[in-house]
Amino acid sequence: MPRFPIKMPQLGESIAEATIREILIAPGDEVKADQNIFEVETDKAMMEVTSPCSGVISEITAVVGTSYPVGSQIGFIEASEDEATKAGLIRPATDSGSGAPKGSPAEENLHFAIAEKDLIDHAKPMSVKPTIEGGLPVPVRSSVYLSPRLRHRMEELGLNSADLAGLPGSGAGGRVTVEDFEKFINALEENRMTDASPMRIAVADSMRRSWTRPLASVTVPIIMDAVLEHRKRLTAKPGVTLYAMRALAIAISENTAVAGRLIGTRIVHPNAIDIGFAVEADDGVLVPVIRNVDQKTLSEMQQPYEDLVKLARERRIPTSARGGGIATITNVGPFGITAASPIPLPEQNLVLGLMAGRKAPVWDEKKGEFVPRMESKFVLSFDHRILDGGAAGRLLQRIGDLLQKPESL
Repeated sequence: MPRFPIKMPQLGESIAEATIREILIAPGDEVKADQNIFEVETDKAMMEVTSPCSGVISEITAVVGTSYPVGSQIGFIEASEDEATKAGLIRPATDSGSGAPKGSPAEENLHFAIAEKDLIDHAKPMSVKPTIEGGLPVPVRSSVYLSPRLRHRMEELGLNSADLAGLPGSGAGGRVTVEDFEKFINALEENRMTDASPMRIAVADSMRRSWTRPLASVTVPIIMDAVLEHRKRLTAKPGVTLYAMRALAIAISENTAVAGRLIGTRIVHPNAIDIGFAVEADDGVLVPVIRNVDQKTLSEMQQPYEDLVKLARERRIPTSARGGGIATITNVGPFGITAASPIPLPEQNLVLGLMAGRKAPVWDEKKGEFVPRMESKFVLSFDHRILDGGAAGRLLQRIGDLLQKPESL
């Protein structure tokens, strides 16, 4: 049977490479199409590479612990022409005769395509470092002027302008010169340094891209007694995060523009109310997404939510729960935090932060006196180009109103 390469697939739109963590097959093994054959680690999660078609594994070239860019060869499979054609590994002959003859491996194929100019020398595996040009992710550069010579030098070292935020320049108008930069780099060698994890690098890059927009935050105290009382009455007790997620989804569904994105001169409204929630993982944060939250009840969301929390902590978020959210919930209350300014993801306009609950005196009109109530501050951070303080405040007030009637969520 013909032999075809198995290549590192594109595992996500911002993933440029992945590290082999476990090889699940051996040469001579028969595999089926889409069977898991490698377990890999990206800067976002643990994922699986699947077999491109049914066949027999003839060779494994990947090495555990080594990072391979998208499109790199990591093994070989022997497969029939029919299986290879269905998988796009063989380019069928064309009517004009200009295509490759049937039975010849395609130079490009669908899921595993790679251009000739991008072929990798597999004798020299890539190290795990962020891609700066010609790949993803691409760290953004600030508007601070940097000479072409300095930019070139920074690119050689894998740095961007945000890394120079604390460096005063000696050039005209405080401009950082190449000489300033070299002194800065040499001085760093005198300090203790450790490598940042791929997860930390991904989070840092995401926050840099988020900060290219004008962001603002508003805060409203929300009385949580009704939610806590409702939760006590339930056998399966949903977390406060789920109540807030459901209330946010309903509020957004009433005016989808608040979760829109400004592209040029138009606000693009979301097609679905898909909301993510932050989960602390190893040296970073992952954001699994629950789809169509406005169409689900609390009870329908609880088990998927608990499953996704567990999978996120293991860095095994399923493909169906990755990306595409229009807003994010982050609950920092368990850490005792009472005030914060969360930053929305680059592709989102909104992030809702839940602060720690505290007993507070609240005036009761009926009793004519202050009574103790459990109060939590909700912080909404947003793209100021889309929302102003008033609109953001009204959105928070609507969330608060919905939480006073938790039985309707």
